[in-house]
Amino acid sequence: MNKLAISNDLLQILDTKKDLISIHIKNNHLLAKISGTVDENFSLLEKLSHTKISLRGNLITIKGNKKNSEIVVRTIENLLKKSFEKNDFEEDDIISVYSIQSNNFNKNYENSDDDFSIENKFIIKTPRKTVYARTEKQKKYLEILSKYNIIYALGPAGTGKTFLPVAVAVKKLIAGEIKKIILSRPAVEAGENLGFLPGDLKDKIDPYLIPLYDSLSELIGQEKMNKKIEDGSIEIAPLAFMRGRTLKDSFVILDEAQNATETQIKMFLTRLGKNTTMVVNGDPTQIDLPNSKISGLLNSANVLSGIEEVKIVKFDAQDVQRHPLVSKIIEAYKKNSFDV
Repeated sequence: MNKLAISNDLLQILDTKKDLISIHIKNNHLLAKISGTVDENFSLLEKLSHTKISLRGNLITIKGNKKNSEIVVRTIENLLKKSFEKNDFEEDDIISVYSIQSNNFNKNYENSDDDFSIENKFIIKTPRKTVYARTEKQKKYLEILSKYNIIYALGPAGTGKTFLPVAVAVKKLIAGEIKKIILSRPAVEAGENLGFLPGDLKDKIDPYLIPLYDSLSELIGQEKMNKKIEDGSIEIAPLAFMRGRTLKDSFVILDEAQNATETQIKMFLTRLGKNTTMVVNGDPTQIDLPNSKISGLLNSANVLSGIEEVKIVKFDAQDVQRHPLVSKIIEAYKKNSFDV
């Protein structure tokens, strides 16, 4: 355990054996925060670390591989630190903290007051959330997002093909690496007729853009998002609004690109300016265009696949990070030749 700088005011190590570590949490209130409802956070840590975690009163016993058990101890300590700022922890919080400890276990933590400051190419820190790559394909995606000017991300919903680049864009904006985030998508109804929508142009367009607003709000908070939209550093607009522009010093994401024609995607990509990254996301099996129009997503990706500066990432059901049942649903439809 000499690699771990455990804070005695938060927890105390009572016993260390070959396959077992016992620790004592001194604060009942903080322990309740980090363990979660019915100890669900510790159950998640068990799955992540392949250990067995037992809680009796304020005593936590971790049984399993020594390295994995030590990472769990370090994770618990960091959760205790963060519990002074947070009322509760979501699943993503637990996974993010554990991922940081696992990836950085062999580093010296003696001089680090806050392990959340440790940078990792697969971890993205935003004001409200620490985002990380959960699958090998997502790791590859994050690497590509940092190196290429134009990126295509194809695959089913829930794979992070939109959320990860939004997180990267937020990080770059806050760091001053870009001046603007532009999020766009075609204004195409998903199989339903929305009918007449009251209000001005923004009011009519906003229903199509709600998923993008949700992602931003989750990463930087509603108030900060509204301020950045007001000052123009974040722009959310339908695809048609891209025509005639040159986009410089920006991170630009075209979401739901399966509902764009090839001409529209070509128009979008040719807006590329200096110091700009463009991401084109879509699920080729979820096309909502009228029958008379053909989606340009796959053909566009194929046309540009020979250009060195253009990179294409293809996700599948194994990369879905929603409820585990979602992956099974996608696979079932795929086997039966249905679109989903």
